[in-house]
Amino acid sequence: MTSLRRFTAHDLLQFNNVNLDYFTETYNLAFYLDYLARWPEYCQMAEGPGGQAMGYIFGKVEGQGEKWHGHVTAVTVAPPYRRLRLAEKLMGLLEDVTHKMHNAFFVDLFVRVSNVVAIAMYTKFGYTVYRRVLGYYSNDEDAFDMRKAMPRDVAKRSVIPLKKPVRPEELEFD
Repeated sequence: MTSLRRFTAHDLLQFNNVNLDYFTETYNLAFYLDYLARWPEYCQMAEGPGGQAMGYIFGKVEGQGEKWHGHVTAVTVAPPYRRLRLAEKLMGLLEDVTHKMHNAFFVDLFVRVSNVVAIAMYTKFGYTVYRRVLGYYSNDEDAFDMRKAMPRDVAKRSVIPLKKPVRPEELEFD
């Protein structure tokens, strides 16, 4: 049995089992606390029996005008709990918050180009590659910026792919 609930500051002391994965970006404590304070509706935990952390999602809302969007900062599921559709449920929660609470145009996320499993999963969830970001990760690996249009973007203009890659300093975070 899995419960989906808001992530709390106390969870930061119990989620190491989820972060022990090569593809999971781990941030400092202040980073997580900032998200919990500013965008609590975007921070969700999947919890198993006995309070075991199974997975989580962190996100935010940002931008202006037609660039107003939800952003998936981190979504990860501990290895023993994969293939239970937890990531799909967590992503669905973030998309609902983006659409229903913030009326945004799209949701975006960044994923390592080498993470073919995650890329396939996001594609299955309706995300498409919007652009390639050169040297985005600390080891100089490129990222795909993947997006999914929300109902507000009727024409789906926010997901029309760019033809050329960009550098991290060219990203807009309005």
